[in-house]
Amino acid sequence: MLGFDSRISDKAFKREWNKRIKNICKPCWELKYCPYGPLVEDFPLLGPTREEAIEHNNFLIKQLELGAYKGKRKDVFKKEVRGFNPIDYPERHSKNDLEKACSVFGHLCPVFFTNEPLTETNELRRMGRNIPRHIMLRVVRRDNNQCQLCGKILVDNEIEFDHIIPVSKGGSSEEHNIRVTCFECNRNKSNKF
Repeated sequence: MLGFDSRISDKAFKREWNKRIKNICKPCWELKYCPYGPLVEDFPLLGPTREEAIEHNNFLIKQLELGAYKGKRKDVFKKEVRGFNPIDYPERHSKNDLEKACSVFGHLCPVFFTNEPLTETNELRRMGRNIPRHIMLRVVRRDNNQCQLCGKILVDNEIEFDHIIPVSKGGSSEEHNIRVTCFECNRNKSNKF
């Protein structure tokens, strides 16, 4: 399955989705542009929450009572109202699901359906937590032995290296994604952006 298929169940889609998000990609925040452009608009939106679904169902009931729909549309919406079950909708979206949505278009981002070779750049990223020594040295010089979060001047044995975009969120171990922090700031940030 390479893309979104509206015929599969939500459960199967979620299972497939969670497998795909482990793919290594070059998302827009790293490329500084969307490599998929208008294609994003063809990808699905996050489904409604339970509260939104109930609100929409109540709207349909009211419209049906007012006679707003005629013919086949009326039959379709009547069937939708009859088959409505609020339990089918999540109470809220998980933080993980919200991170998969495009911050511009709102659609699920295509990078979760493809692997790195399909993006428009040829350069592969340095993945994993291991930071090569030469990158550590350049980052320390660039950041002037100073915590980039609280401003504290650090001696050599106090320096910690923080992934600005966490490795768990797809961040790389390249110089542009590493900064110097103190122990406290690094622990407080954890895997947040």
